Parts: sequence; structure tokens; C-alpha cells
Amino acid sequence: MGSWRILVPCLTCPCNPDPNKPQFLSSFKNFKFSQRCAVKASKWSNHKNSTPIINTDTRPDLDTVNIADDVTQLIGSTPMVYLNRVTQGCVANIAAKLESLEPCRSVKDRIGYAMISEAEQNGAIFPGKSILVEPTTGNTGIGIAFAAAAMGYKLIVTMPGYINIERRILLRAFGAEVILTDPVRGMKGAVEKAEELVLSTPDAYMLRQFDNAANTKVHFETTGPEIWEDTMGSVDIFVAGIGTGGTVTGIGRYLKMMNTNIKVVGVEPAERGVITGENPGYVPSILDIPLLDEILQVPNGEAVEMARKIALEEGLLVGISSGAAAVAALRLAKRPENAGKLIVVIFPSFGERYIQTVLFHNINKEVQNMVVH
Repeated sequence: MGSWRILVPCLTCPCNPDPNKPQFLSSFKNFKFSQRCAVKASKWSNHKNSTPIINTDTRPDLDTVNIADDVTQLIGSTPMVYLNRVTQGCVANIAAKLESLEPCRSVKDRIGYAMISEAEQNGAIFPGKSILVEPTTGNTGIGIAFAAAAMGYKLIVTMPGYINIERRILLRAFGAEVILTDPVRGMKGAVEKAEELVLSTPDAYMLRQFDNAANTKVHFETTGPEIWEDTMGSVDIFVAGIGTGGTVTGIGRYLKMMNTNIKVVGVEPAERGVITGENPGYVPSILDIPLLDEILQVPNGEAVEMARKIALEEGLLVGISSGAAAVAALRLAKRPENAGKLIVVIFPSFGERYIQTVLFHNINKEVQNMVVH
């Protein structure tokens, strides 16, 4: 990849300390387009005097462009929105960060790109040569798959045979090879198969999402700062599903670094809690448990009902994990001690990905029984 030259000509932009000297940033990958500033981007090959790929000679009035060079540059800078109609009885405000609006509709887009980029920068993998291998149950695999396609990598995904057909289709659409493993053995079987493939496949490399530091790093460097900036530092409580640990750990660390009084709350399924369950499961090494001020359990049925309610009353189509996070945020927002506070909750994925699941089970039956009039 060549280097990027970013020109920020805006005279009033707070990002530019000297209006008379346009700013040049060395890395476009670490630069996010801001509503506060106009940017003009042109790609240089490997030397200073290369011709820009964008020709503005035919448009003398065109001073700036806001066009991403590839889809990976669309990751991040997701919007935030207040919840309004599901908040009856709440004494605190709740704002949701819509990771459901990432390019592939999941917070996992961030780590998919970040893990590949980190490995590439460290010289562990090379586009067009290395073969990526990863066990997954869905969203992380899709996040890796779309980034791999854009960055020139072949991907092999191993997943338990019970994973629904839609996720398999999405992975195949991005060119990933999907290998199903014994559903009875669950994720453990998928991991073992992936490790077997790495040993038997030349130039294979496993990203290891549960132990990959890039998983937390990308949230510390991007998602956390986005929340801090968008709330102008007024966030009091941060809520996120625990999952692999990357999101809640990375964002939580950043927010606590900015303000040690911010509370970080993790959310787990009541039926299979990794930390709080009766039979604790595998705890990802990247999960910083001491960072968490509180862990809330949410039953799956309650999460499903809330996700449906959010679609009906807020107009936000989100997944089951988002419903669980919202349930936790609402519990916190009803506590008297949190009156007047701002609670930020992550909505990690888009609801359309769950069409074939229990989330839309009733609607599925209804629409299949519709008759033509």
C-alpha cells in the first residue's frame, strides 16, 4: 500500500492549529473523515511528486471530496442516538452507539480489519500469499471475510454445523471457504479443526480472535474516542455485551483513562454466563475482568422481546445482543442513584442478520401464511 497525503484546508477546523498551513497526515488509515472539517485526499504511490488519482481540473468549484478509497475506510465513526419510547420509568438518559451501521452491519467489522492489518504490519501475513484461517460462529467471521476480500486474502472459516444457512451464505458471498464441524462438539470442534488446517496448509495463519490484542486495541483507539467525542465527555456509564471481551475492554479502558469515575458494565446471557454462570466457561485472555464495575445477566427471552420492542418503538432494527444490552441499560437507567446521568450502550449488530432466528419467528410464520387478495 502506498502512503496517503491528507490535506485539511478548512480555516475554522479545530483539528488544524494553524489555518495558514494546511495539515498533512501520514496515514489515511488512522484518519476518520469528520463533519467538522473538509478533506481533500489523494493517493501518492511511493514518492512525493506522484500525480493525484483525483483530477479536479474539470470541476474548478470542487475544493473537497469525501470518497473512501476502499470499503475498509468506511469502518467506524458510527452514529449515536437517544432511546426515547422504550425508556418509560427511566431517570437517566440512554444513548445507543449503532455499530449495526458498520459496512457489514456488525461491530466485528472493526476487529476483522484490525486483526488482518496488525498481522500484515507485523510481517506475519502477505496479501495474495497468506491464507487466513479462523473458527467462528458468525459475525466475527463475516467481519474478517469482508476485510479479507477487500485486502486480497483467501479465508477459510471453520464453524459448528448448527450455524444458520444465512451466515454461511454471507461468508461464501465474500469468497470464504466454509468448513462445517460436528455440531455436538460446538466451538471447541471448530477451533480444533482450524488448528489442524493451520498445521497442514502452507502459508496459513490463524488470527485467534479470543486472544488477539488487536481486538481490544482497535476499540481503545477508535470506538472509545468516538464515544468520548460524540458525548463531549459527558458519558457516566458504559454498557456492552462481554462476548470475546474486546469491545467492553477496549472502550472501557479508554473511557476510564479519560474519566476514572465512568462505570463500565458488562452484559452476559443468563443461560450461559462465562463469568457469572453456575458453570463458568472459557474466559478470553483479552477480557479485563477487573475493569468491569458490574456484570448484569439478561435472559435470552427478555433480550429477544426488547430487540423486537426497539424495532417497533424506536425504529431501530437490531439483533438479540443489542436487545440484551438495552435491557441492561434500562435497568441501570431506572436506578434512583443514576438520575440525570448519561448511559451509553453498544448495539453491536443489525437485525436483518437474524431473520431465520427466534427474533423473527412469529413474523416468519405470519408472512408465510399471507394470502394474495
